[in-house]
Amino acid sequence: MVSTTSQERFAERARARRHLARRQLLLTAGGVLGAGGLAWLLLLSPVLALDPQKVEVTGAGTVVAVDQVLAVVAERAGTPLPRLDTVGLRDAVLDVPGVREARVVREWPDGLAVQLVSREPVAAVPEPDGGGVVLLDEQGVQVGRADAPPEGLPTVDVPVGDERTLTAVLRVLEQLPPDLLAQVGSVAARTQDTVTMQLRDGPQVDWGSADETPLKIAVLQALRAAPQAAGASVLDVSAPRLPITR
Repeated sequence: MVSTTSQERFAERARARRHLARRQLLLTAGGVLGAGGLAWLLLLSPVLALDPQKVEVTGAGTVVAVDQVLAVVAERAGTPLPRLDTVGLRDAVLDVPGVREARVVREWPDGLAVQLVSREPVAAVPEPDGGGVVLLDEQGVQVGRADAPPEGLPTVDVPVGDERTLTAVLRVLEQLPPDLLAQVGSVAARTQDTVTMQLRDGPQVDWGSADETPLKIAVLQALRAAPQAAGASVLDVSAPRLPITR
């Protein structure tokens, strides 16, 4: 026969198990509701939805049309940032004319930073029909055209269709420091080894090939600073260890 004290202990234990079970059920339900709420906040809520007015574009340079970049981003308006495919958006931005590189960074809670590297023109190549000039970047990619060479941009004269010679010229221009590049009025080459530059202040520079360009730059700067080279019409640095002035 079970004593009254034992019955009370059994009843108390049963109540404790029921209380623990209810507590575990409530905790589980709360966890499910919390996870669901968090998922809604991150994936569906307008709180984190992309706002086109909070998109910052940097690095557009002189070529890229910022409104075209913003138009690409605007197609994703309203998409919660956690669901936004930044890789796909970057690829779409790369299709905008003049964009060389792009990086898309989420700016919480509802913005984006689009960081660009633009294809800046380094040379103007006259069109075969004489109607204007084609603007090329340092990789030889066309980034625009103009009726006349823009101020400060050198014109390039190479044989039509000679990609190797054009590449050699662009390699030289790419490596010139900005202050020297600004002084170059025109560049001509019949072959990849006969690059010649005409400086805006007069002297012609026979450069030769694109090889040893850093050394040639140093030699040219030394020649231009030397009193003995004052008044020279030609500065030949094609063999930089044996430069010639005449």
